[in-house]
Amino acid sequence: MNSKLKNSDTDFLFKAILSLENEEECYRFFEDLCTSPELKAMSQRLVVAKMLTEKKVYSEIVKETGASTATISRVKRALFDNDTYGYTLVLDKIAKEENK
Repeated sequence: MNSKLKNSDTDFLFKAILSLENEEECYRFFEDLCTSPELKAMSQRLVVAKMLTEKKVYSEIVKETGASTATISRVKRALFDNDTYGYTLVLDKIAKEENK
């Protein structure tokens, strides 16, 4: 865990997110919390991570998502080169839920 991120404010944010019960509540909360470009950027990164785990190549990811190669590289590093495994954790949970 990144100790630079860990503080009571971030804990409070995560508790708020964990309190949400469905997509509608997420839309309502995140619309208030984030600007449209911020939310689109976060969504794009998650889609990029999914595509990288599906072994898609950069050119295909750029074409489908509009992400820059710098963004793709950053997501790839987070996905494969660090020990947080946040993307992997979420993508695995989504895949399990979809396979039910």
